[in-house]
Amino acid sequence: MSPAVNWNEERAKEIVAPLARVSGGLLPALQAIQDEFGFVPKSAISLLAHTFNMTRAEVFGVASFYHDFRLDGPAGRHVLKLCRAEACQAVGAETLAAAAQAHLKVSWNETKAGGEWTLEPVFCLGLCASGPSAMIDGEPVARLDAEKLFALLDEAER
Repeated sequence: MSPAVNWNEERAKEIVAPLARVSGGLLPALQAIQDEFGFVPKSAISLLAHTFNMTRAEVFGVASFYHDFRLDGPAGRHVLKLCRAEACQAVGAETLAAAAQAHLKVSWNETKAGGEWTLEPVFCLGLCASGPSAMIDGEPVARLDAEKLFALLDEAER
């Protein structure tokens, strides 16, 4: 992902214009907006609704359905996604989540002061047989305990 830039409606129009004629173009348009601006601002929801002849509620419904779209602001430099699904909970995900929150000094969907880390819940990473699992900057990791997680977080910061 490129560094986030300030919202620019003209730039956003340039980004989504070629996708307006593509069947199913809303998802690629949301991805392109987020890639450019670091998140999907409220102004983009209106622009996309107009571009794709949809209501703002329909566009917001799509954007809020997919956990990878950020609607409240850009993520931190690093993103930790911890699995919250039942299979991971059965093998210690709750304990791991509490340890991660204490270590990073953030709660769910928050970014650490200074912008270093964002902590997000996810509901299944497909690693059910090897939980608790997570994604660190897009890379899946499994069979985690606090010690292993903290080592991986330290490694990501280097």
